[in-house]
Amino acid sequence: MSKNITFTMIKPKAVENGDMGNIITKIIEGGFKIRAMKYTRLSEEEARQFYAVHKERPFYDSLTGFMSSGPIVAAVLEKDNAVQAYRDYIGATNPADAAEGSIRKLYGSSIEANAVHGSDSDENAIIESKFFFADRDWV
Repeated sequence: MSKNITFTMIKPKAVENGDMGNIITKIIEGGFKIRAMKYTRLSEEEARQFYAVHKERPFYDSLTGFMSSGPIVAAVLEKDNAVQAYRDYIGATNPADAAEGSIRKLYGSSIEANAVHGSDSDENAIIESKFFFADRDWV
């Protein structure tokens, strides 16, 4: 596995709003190669496992409830310096603070429903990718 990968999820509200196609197009336009992708739904228990790092935070229950509320699109992306490049590209966690033209500015509606998740480190990109995808799923 390469340090040039990151993991993303298109969150339930963006999927519900019909924005997944536009977001995928924007990801590709940003120079990211999609290595693996799936349309799926997290159970609440899976959301709790995925976001376990936040279990002591006050937003944990709301976040895991939201992330299990509907379908998501999970993807592994590749690009030089992928984690930082993607975090810069998607914009600030709060869509109100995100840069104009960023994914979160265009498609996010709140801090929780900010359209997409992006890994925060190379290590977490691998952990998060393996949560959803077996090695054979990467192309």
